[in-house]
Amino acid sequence: MTSTEVTTESEDSGPSGYAAARLRLLHEETRSGPPRRAALAGLTDDWLTGLFTAAAERAGVRGAALVAVGGYGRGELSPRSDLDLMLLHDGTADAGAVAALADGIWYPVWDLGLALDHSVRTPGEANRAAREDLKVQLGLLDARPVAGDLGLVSGLRTGILADWRNQAPKRLPALDELCRERAERMGELQFLLEPDLKEARGGLRDVTALRAVAASWVADAPREGLAEARRTLLDARDALHLTTGRATDRLALQEQDQVATALGLLDADVLLRQVYEAARTVSYATDVTWREVNRVLRARSVRPRLRAILGGAKAAPERTPLAEGVVEADGEVVLARTARPERDPVLTLRAAAAAAEAGLPLSRHLVRHLRTAAQPLPVPWPAQAREELVTLLGAGEATVGVWEALEAEGIITRLLPDWERVHCRPQRNPVHTWTVDRHLVETAVRASHLTRRVGRPDLLLTAALLHDIGKGWPGDHSVAGEVIARDMATRIGFDQQDVGVVATLVRHHLLLVDTATRRDLDDPATVRSVATAVGSASTLELLHALTEADALATGPAAWSSWRASLVTDLVGRVAALLAGEEPPVPEPLGPSAEQERLAVEALRTGEPVLSLRTRSEPGSEDGAPEPVGVELLIAVPDRPGVLPAAAGVLALHRLTVRAADLRAVELPTEMGESADLLVLSWRVAAEYGSLPQAARLRADLVRALDGSLDIRARLAEREAAYPRRRGVKAPPPTVTVAAAGSRLATVLEVRAQDAPGLLHRIGRALEQSEVRVRSAHVSTLGANAVDAFYVTDGAGEPLLPERAAQVAGEVEKELG
Repeated sequence: MTSTEVTTESEDSGPSGYAAARLRLLHEETRSGPPRRAALAGLTDDWLTGLFTAAAERAGVRGAALVAVGGYGRGELSPRSDLDLMLLHDGTADAGAVAALADGIWYPVWDLGLALDHSVRTPGEANRAAREDLKVQLGLLDARPVAGDLGLVSGLRTGILADWRNQAPKRLPALDELCRERAERMGELQFLLEPDLKEARGGLRDVTALRAVAASWVADAPREGLAEARRTLLDARDALHLTTGRATDRLALQEQDQVATALGLLDADVLLRQVYEAARTVSYATDVTWREVNRVLRARSVRPRLRAILGGAKAAPERTPLAEGVVEADGEVVLARTARPERDPVLTLRAAAAAAEAGLPLSRHLVRHLRTAAQPLPVPWPAQAREELVTLLGAGEATVGVWEALEAEGIITRLLPDWERVHCRPQRNPVHTWTVDRHLVETAVRASHLTRRVGRPDLLLTAALLHDIGKGWPGDHSVAGEVIARDMATRIGFDQQDVGVVATLVRHHLLLVDTATRRDLDDPATVRSVATAVGSASTLELLHALTEADALATGPAAWSSWRASLVTDLVGRVAALLAGEEPPVPEPLGPSAEQERLAVEALRTGEPVLSLRTRSEPGSEDGAPEPVGVELLIAVPDRPGVLPAAAGVLALHRLTVRAADLRAVELPTEMGESADLLVLSWRVAAEYGSLPQAARLRADLVRALDGSLDIRARLAEREAAYPRRRGVKAPPPTVTVAAAGSRLATVLEVRAQDAPGLLHRIGRALEQSEVRVRSAHVSTLGANAVDAFYVTDGAGEPLLPERAAQVAGEVEKELG
């Protein structure tokens, strides 16, 4: 059914008939995508033609036309798109008559509640506006007549296109700068959890910019896959408009499942992966196109001078050899004239490595030629191919652009077939900046800066590229990744021993940071478990570097000087054990001098005593001390409820707890007896703003312990006053007993959505379970908290298995 038939069925060309026909069209399940957008544009054309004809007749205006510009001009009307319209007139009619004509069109549109972007201009005014405003000129490039004097519109389009082509040397750099500024402001669509389908880099705005570049006749975008990418983004925006009922381009988390359903997709992850793939296609086309634009404009500016120097002779571009079969020409890496990719299966990797080392882009023509002409590598790869891959991975930041060029043409998945499962795969954890595949490349980039710290840089770089390869498979990605990495390392050509090292690094790439932040490093069982998993000092060295590279490539929240110091401490202890030194058996937990001073004061006063101070560690690039957190020491006479009370007070003062340690201290009294005190050592950081005064913390702790401050109620009030933003529902919390976690205590591991007062609720549940907390190790990544608690029974012994499971269940019930 055509748009005309839809209008005829309504038996009314007025607003109510158009509205009803529009509504029916938008809810037709059999028509979506480009057909629906075209039908909606056609339906709107018919309605506006009727409005224009009637209004022009009433106003007595001739020599006028109604022009669709922008997205409407391209016939891409999404359900909630603005109507971009220009009333074009030849200037012969009275101003009042032209105004009446405009009112006869604009007001019916407004009356229906449709968004309208409108203007009234003569051809001369339109041309002047285009010359003065780049955005106006871009919109007019897609000008399309809707009704009225077609010759008037044709003349305008001819003039606008001629001006655009004549002004290309000035206008295109301005457009390039406009696109870069928008990308800086809006981010890259292919990596955002809540992307803007229009404004983010790789979105619909960039597609429009590519059309404008093509219209300039200076350069054209790579066309393969671009039309399909554009359709994917437009279809997603249509479904988003229909799902939300709003003119929004931002694909928010809470709408992604509904949008996926509307598009007939399995779930939100499939939706994001399709959107990311489309955005990556657009971004790659954008990079290639602007590089070509700049090359052409640079050549145009240089050519007249060269001709004057050479007497009119045409200068051939200089070709500089980079590697066998690979040269640089005009700022790009291209094949040498003698190169034979059909006889040289290593040529693809050699060209990529040479480009990355030189910091140059691969020519698109080279990549496409290699995709079709290059012979596949034998399996396992020859040593030269493996060396070229390592060279590519070790080139630093330049690796990213080269890798993306290969990936855009499908070469990476041909070299490494398992890469397909992580290609454009989203990561729901907001701590992650990148998709899985880009994170792997970024980790290799970070690892390239650490190669001087390890004896086998090739194994470090390979493990960096493969450490999250298991995320494309169900189950624990480290376990799945070990199997895949073993196969891939074998394919790449490593020997059996090196394959084993890579597999171990992938299997345990989270071991060091998880252990350092969640386990008691003074417990010999902790150090022995890591040494057993790692096996050798050389593997430990590699794992240390991989841990840092992985965290740095994840995002700002994943690494800090505090985490680095904990990991370094753990590595030092494990290295000593692997060298034959037994970890020292921890002495009975005695207080430090500062802790003992506070304990004595608490014994004297019978009340809590606090100390708050900033701790620093060496580690900054210039060798200056770097803050790793604020240490809060609390000494208090032993009594029930100390942990939940202290944790609750810290939450009320918006202090984030990074680590906690509790110690029981016995001190002699004046009567010759002994008194029990608790010393709590906290590593904290202000959520925002400055740190609270220790006196205020102490006063609130006193009130919390005597019951005059209801921590639970205060935290509930604050949570109600500042509700969390809607989004994907968090999975339920889990509490597990860590197997063989320690010989000195039972280790309970809590995984939950981070929230103010979480540690307070955990502490309260443990108090109610009548267990003693020996120490706590707190780790927060984005919205997720992973906390480990070393608990004992009243006699200081680990819990029996049945009792440990019971306590875990009680804590989980409290958090649920």
